[in-house]
Amino acid sequence: MADAIKQEARRLGFAACGIALAEAVPEEILAGYDQWIDEGHHGTMEYLQRNRELRADPRLLLPGTRSLIMVAMNYYPERKQDPEAPQFAYYAYGRDYHKVVKKRLDQLLHYMREGLGLEVEGRAFSDSAPIMERYWAERAGFGWRGKNSLLIIPRAGSYFFLGELLVSIDLPPDSPMQSLCGRCTRCLQSCPTEAITHPGKIDARRCISYLTIESKAEIPPELRERIGRRVYGCDACQQCCPWNRFARPTTVADYAPREALLALTAEQLDQLSEEEYLALFAGTAVKRAGLSGLQRTMRGLRANFED
Repeated sequence: MADAIKQEARRLGFAACGIALAEAVPEEILAGYDQWIDEGHHGTMEYLQRNRELRADPRLLLPGTRSLIMVAMNYYPERKQDPEAPQFAYYAYGRDYHKVVKKRLDQLLHYMREGLGLEVEGRAFSDSAPIMERYWAERAGFGWRGKNSLLIIPRAGSYFFLGELLVSIDLPPDSPMQSLCGRCTRCLQSCPTEAITHPGKIDARRCISYLTIESKAEIPPELRERIGRRVYGCDACQQCCPWNRFARPTTVADYAPREALLALTAEQLDQLSEEEYLALFAGTAVKRAGLSGLQRTMRGLRANFED
């Protein structure tokens, strides 16, 4: 049964699929998370402080949950922006991953019911609930959490969206794998703003993704030059990772970049109207920052675009 589920997951476009036993998250893992919050490393993302009980035990999200089916979907782009253009993180090139991953997990649940004839309750998520996704992906055995805090899949890299399907049946769990980062510290050394304070620990207040997406404040003057031309997110700690030499372009059509995005210039971004912004970024993750957020970032980084 587990093999059939994994095979169907791959048919649906997931690059990896594993199973974890639904249980409480170990207290030492939660304590580390609590300490990160207490130190203020989450910045203004107050939602990360809420729902500790749900974060501590996925069975509270769906009573009766017995297993977590964890998946990863490749988003690495075949075509990329000109380095002189305003840079968007690769994950934002295509359609909003929340909807893409969840829709296919819903299809996987339908297959379990109709294709395998299982009486199963289930609920799908992708970065849309207080679930410690990287922890559960590790438990499901298809990767480990790197020193940049991202999940790394052996001989595949880290350019993946994660998702989970909570189900009410027992499935044989996979075995976690050990970290294969070794002594490598390239991600710590390559972070432009030194946001990776220790292996696996990020200070969001210095992270370019936080500063250009989540934060509503102006870009700190002392970090503006370091951010370069990154106006939405950052891939620096992935681009330097040796494991990403194995990255291959995604075959998921939803993540193909829009031509208008690939051709976008700093001048065009500066002058975008609300209507043009909605037409260009409708259905993408970029809507999280909003036009005002993008243009606020552009104002802060203006000097980085001048010859």
